[in-house]
Amino acid sequence: MSPIAINDRRITDRRITDRLIVCIASDWGVDPTSKHHVMRELSRHNDVVWVNYHGSRRPVLTTTDARGAWSALRRVFAGAGFVGDRMVQTTPLVIPGATNPVQIGWNRRIIARAVARARRHFNRHHRGVQLWTFAPDVDYLPGAFGEECVVYYCVDEFSQFAGYDTERTLAAEGRLMAAADIVLTSSADLYTTRAKRHGHVHLVRHGVDYAHFRSAVDRALPVPDPIASIRGPVVGFVGLVEHWIDVRLIAQVARHLCDVAFVIVGACHADVTALRSLDNVHLVGRQPYASLPAYLSRFDVGIIPFQLTTMTRNVNPIKLREYLAAGLPVVSTNLPEVRRMTPHVTIASTPDAFAQAIRRCIGNNRVAARLARSLAVTDQDWSRVTAQVSQLVRDRIDHRRTHTTAPAPF
Repeated sequence: MSPIAINDRRITDRRITDRLIVCIASDWGVDPTSKHHVMRELSRHNDVVWVNYHGSRRPVLTTTDARGAWSALRRVFAGAGFVGDRMVQTTPLVIPGATNPVQIGWNRRIIARAVARARRHFNRHHRGVQLWTFAPDVDYLPGAFGEECVVYYCVDEFSQFAGYDTERTLAAEGRLMAAADIVLTSSADLYTTRAKRHGHVHLVRHGVDYAHFRSAVDRALPVPDPIASIRGPVVGFVGLVEHWIDVRLIAQVARHLCDVAFVIVGACHADVTALRSLDNVHLVGRQPYASLPAYLSRFDVGIIPFQLTTMTRNVNPIKLREYLAAGLPVVSTNLPEVRRMTPHVTIASTPDAFAQAIRRCIGNNRVAARLARSLAVTDQDWSRVTAQVSQLVRDRIDHRRTHTTAPAPF
């Protein structure tokens, strides 16, 4: 099946409505990702139970995992609660990395019970239940909710994540895809590999919270306190500093550009010792989502310094469109999905080339240029992405019903 471009004007308004959507995803409380944006949009016309799922990898004895485990336990005991007008989150006490039938059976029962309890928060009739999963290894869940469809939304090559059992993850994903009615992918590489294993795979690239980040274009927002004292040009990165970020590259480029400030906005889970030793690198930590446009308004260039691995070749960084919506020129390592956005993006493969590209971009940052970059993604808002996704899911359900029983109206 051919990919559908996000700017396809033939997309019609065929929203999913009046359903209960069970969403298996990562923590609700982390920085917004594609799953957060899509589910927020779907919750405008449906009730959503967001399941904070912690079963994909076994924790190890690190400070980060210990904090994560403690945070998850606090959410378990807090119970289900609203995180939007029509969205409830719940955290079931699953067994991480479950492999044997007893453990898997426990996880299925505990998630089903958690969803049933969360569902009581909605005092309305639902015309059907849908299971949407962003996790690849919940192959034991289809059928647990009497759902009318199973949607697997594949946004990463999870088998390559640190701490994941590669073989187990791939095997579970294969079984999940066999049970799924439709598979949605966020990058061309993810689409290509999944289309070989399923007859209903679609490419739906990420969107952007356009109005939110567009406010940074004219550079009139107040400068956030953590960077208020910085003078001169600023190169910025927004996002988790994880094992896929090339910290060494950032450090080398920062040494090349001593007169340029490098601001890293996000939690650091990787070793950033090489950055802390540099006077022109500022690690400001995780900042509220609402404040991000103010940071981008002060930036002259946005960078995407990912390492080049099997995992990152499959990614479609959300920050790419957020940078562009804010009007920023982007310098990135050679990621396939980023490369598609040239000429607004410059690809650089070495520290020297990265530094030279940044220097050129700093000189091309007038308001007119920023506005042109922002307009390049104006039609890629998350509302439009979700409309496309809704149409694909509805078409799939309608097609299946016409080939089985009389179709039920939406």
